[in-house]
Amino acid sequence: MSRIGKAPISIPSGVTVTVSSNNLVSVKGPKGELSQQVDVDIIVEQEDNTLLVKRPSDQKRHKALHGLYRALLNNMVVGVTEGYKLEQELVGVGYKASNQGNTLDLVLGYSHHIVFALPQEIKVSTTSEKGKNPTIILESIDKQLLGQVAAKIRSFRTPEPYKGKGIKFVGEQLRRKAGKSAAKK
Repeated sequence: MSRIGKAPISIPSGVTVTVSSNNLVSVKGPKGELSQQVDVDIIVEQEDNTLLVKRPSDQKRHKALHGLYRALLNNMVVGVTEGYKLEQELVGVGYKASNQGNTLDLVLGYSHHIVFALPQEIKVSTTSEKGKNPTIILESIDKQLLGQVAAKIRSFRTPEPYKGKGIKFVGEQLRRKAGKSAAKK
């Protein structure tokens, strides 16, 4: 049995979970509402304040889907209660980030500004303090969407291994490479 799949999902107070007949699971909480279509083979049951995800057989496909849907449903419950937050920092001389509403304006050493429109489900804020790298803070209730948008922002200037310049997550350890070795005499 899947170690992740067999773990029950506890539903906190103030969160309502509805499972429709066509396996559409909707989770509503204080921060918002999310829904996920679950594969027809996977069984989702609600007992009191817990949500159970079960599989019909031990086929390889069913085992894979069992843990997947349990993790997705748990992320939805956590998202509507606490929400998710990601921070990215811009490392490099002259790199800047600013936002107007849900539009992010980035200066990343190219000949032009990069203007990136974010989905409505994501709240963005930027900070730039003297002596520190500019920071982009993304907040959302949808973990999948948040990760996808953060990866897209990072792809505009991925950190390079020699100087470490680029967009990286706060607290991320980059593998650095040595530069050119000294010339032989």
